[in-house]
Amino acid sequence: MTRTIGRMTIAMLIATCIVPFVAYHLANGVALATLEVQLQRSLVLTNRAIETEIGRFRYLPAVVGEDARIRALADREHSEASLAAANRYLETIVKQAGPAELYVLDERGITLAASNHATSESFVGQDYSFRPYFRNAMREGDGRYYAIGVTTGKPGYFLATRIDIAGEPPIVVVAKADLSLMESAWEAAGVQTAIADRWGIVFLSGNPDWKYRPLAPLGAEASARLSEERTYVGADFSARRPILPDGVVLPAGTAEDPALSLHEGNSRLLARFSTIESDGWRVLAATGTADTAKLAGFWALATLIAGLLATGALYFLHQRAQLIRIRLRQGEMLERMVTERTRDLACEIDMRRKTEEELRHAQEGLIHSEKMAALGRMSAAIVHEVSQPLAALDATLATAGVLAGKQEAGAAGERIIDARSLVRRMQRTVKHLKTFARKDASELEDVSIDTVIRNVADLAAPRAKTLGVTPVIEAETPSPVVIAVALKLEQAMLNLLLNALDAVEGRPDPSIVIRRSQDHGRVEVTITDNGSGIAPEHRDRIVEPFFTTKLTGEGLGLGLSIATTIVRECGGEIRFAEVAGGGTRATISVPLGRRGAGRLEAAQ
Repeated sequence: MTRTIGRMTIAMLIATCIVPFVAYHLANGVALATLEVQLQRSLVLTNRAIETEIGRFRYLPAVVGEDARIRALADREHSEASLAAANRYLETIVKQAGPAELYVLDERGITLAASNHATSESFVGQDYSFRPYFRNAMREGDGRYYAIGVTTGKPGYFLATRIDIAGEPPIVVVAKADLSLMESAWEAAGVQTAIADRWGIVFLSGNPDWKYRPLAPLGAEASARLSEERTYVGADFSARRPILPDGVVLPAGTAEDPALSLHEGNSRLLARFSTIESDGWRVLAATGTADTAKLAGFWALATLIAGLLATGALYFLHQRAQLIRIRLRQGEMLERMVTERTRDLACEIDMRRKTEEELRHAQEGLIHSEKMAALGRMSAAIVHEVSQPLAALDATLATAGVLAGKQEAGAAGERIIDARSLVRRMQRTVKHLKTFARKDASELEDVSIDTVIRNVADLAAPRAKTLGVTPVIEAETPSPVVIAVALKLEQAMLNLLLNALDAVEGRPDPSIVIRRSQDHGRVEVTITDNGSGIAPEHRDRIVEPFFTTKLTGEGLGLGLSIATTIVRECGGEIRFAEVAGGGTRATISVPLGRRGAGRLEAAQ
């Protein structure tokens, strides 16, 4: 029974995954077909509206041309009075009939009279011989053309009619119709409607972003003609992206043409085209498919929910049977798991304790090894520092013996005093080395930073002397107290100073400056050298353990890594920076101790 239910559940789950996709595509196809029918109806209504609007003024130029006041303008010797009468007549017709403008051109295309003669945008005297509507009217009797006015900058539809008068040159009457009111109606209709000319340039649209955009990329001929006829003055088509997708040619606009898919921003549009044969215009109607996708998604979701409910019911029965069996074994499994986990945790705790102890011993060993490595780096200089006083001591004692034999007690006493000074010098050097080399406690305490600086300078003095450089110490008084482990802080600072000495080795003018400063509860010790600096490829790796640029045997590559660890244990940090002109600046920053902080507050 359980196996049968399980098989049925799997079959229902597979069907539930497949059926929603089928439902989505079926519902989407039906919705898109409905949208195409709606777009086709919208195109029919739009075509009729356009023809009706244009038809209002189709015969107006011919009717106006029959008036005697207009025909009188054909006479080359017409008077000022006849011009004034014609202007007033055209102005009256515009007020009563409603076109945007009316004007009369002579056979050269020069405006003789116009309805806007009294305005600053008057057409009177303007040359419109380049306009296609004038050329067509002179050649065929009638001309129609949509363009942006070169005088007013306002777009309009121009209807022109040639008026022939016996014995006189012809004149052309032009009516300019304003079709922009249709854009407001289209914008409120909810369907994105637009009209494009024969070149595919949209000149009327309910979508402002489409206006003066090409449907498809313009060819050379189209660009040349538009420029010659000055159709859309001020419009830059090269900067506007075509409305149709790449590779799609201008559709013929027949009812049999399939709908096109357009992408505007993040929206997907379904579009259809129709044509206005008389002008060669293409009418575009488009609408968004977001609602279509939502409707199809709704049906897919409903199918999915129904399938999931059915599958869930079967799965519930299957799971109920499984849970009954699982609960019978659950107690035994949990007890076994708890026992195993307890044993594993005990092992983990023991291993962690051992690992931490080993790490602690390893770290202490590494720190001590690095101390020994630092002493090894200074060994030659230390030998020189001890052997030189020994040789001087030998010579001094010999001289004292000679003087004693000559019974010159005063001079011999002076030589003995000199010998004692040399002995104290060697004792001081050995004392520093013994203190630095021993393993000591690691508890944080208040430490005089200047004492640390002096001890480090004394330890590195033999090495510095062999290189011919004396580190300059710049410190303000009194010495601040910091929180640190004295020996470890000396080790970290000595490592930085030895690195600086290595960097200036071989330079003709070696220089090392140790500067101590304090501010905002912290003390900073800066060691600056004029060596070769840190190579760019090594800047991010200098504090990595076992990374070194020295030759094999010259270092363990742990100095800066251990120094960084030591300073961090003191609550501080180490920073490295380049010095202008070459060299490196290493800075140790540690917090002030309790006594140091008290002094700082007292000073403030």
